[in-house]
Amino acid sequence: MSKSPIGIFDSGVGGTSIWKEINKQMPYESCIYLADSKNAPYGEKSPREILDLSIKNSELLIAQNCKIIVVACNTATTNAIDYLRQNYPVPFIGIEPAIKPAALNSKSKKVGVLATRGTLTSALFHSTSQNHAAGIEIIERQGKGLVELIEKGDLKSDALKSLLIEFVQPMLDKGIDYLVLGCTHYPYLIPILKELLPEDVLIIDSGEAVARQTMAILKKQKLLSSSVEVGTHQFYTNTGTEVLERFVKTSASEVTTSYLDF
Repeated sequence: MSKSPIGIFDSGVGGTSIWKEINKQMPYESCIYLADSKNAPYGEKSPREILDLSIKNSELLIAQNCKIIVVACNTATTNAIDYLRQNYPVPFIGIEPAIKPAALNSKSKKVGVLATRGTLTSALFHSTSQNHAAGIEIIERQGKGLVELIEKGDLKSDALKSLLIEFVQPMLDKGIDYLVLGCTHYPYLIPILKELLPEDVLIIDSGEAVARQTMAILKKQKLLSSSVEVGTHQFYTNTGTEVLERFVKTSASEVTTSYLDF
């Protein structure tokens, strides 16, 4: 199994931000990535729909002999990770907003969280907030419309910038000193966010921590690749491949993108 690939799925191209961290930390691992762009955004779907999509994606990756599955989607994690862990034999790595480090380090005691409706309304998000953010005011904003623009590869438009101003200005008015990105699509917005935010407002996403946790579980279960050659990476999308290709271009690894009807 150590030679088997890491499986990753997301509601589209956003989870490639997680894949990049995994590839950076574990260059000898191979990956299979599912971009379920046809069904993006997950954050606007019902909990039952999110669970069904997560089951579909997980079973496809297990059929490809993946040794571990990274649920590279905050909404899928918060709504489906418990079920997946209980019903399938491979380990699952989830992702949720990095509220804990922001809460621990905030001086203003006010932390902004930009996420999808599916994440912000989930039981896991609320339990995380209660457990790790005592005495901290969490200012939540739903990033409605952001995923759709990112799925089009639209990272520099006036429409995108206007939406971000609408979402972050109320947080700034409240005096946040940390902005937590609660969707794997959102790290691609960091260049624009840095233009909009004061220098003393720090941005946190979960990509590096998820990659570290993936490596730790692979080590613990003796599943790390022993290869001395860089991994190969297969990306599947159920829409056109053009946008996905732009997000995964790299000179460090062998990457292929393909259409798959799933």
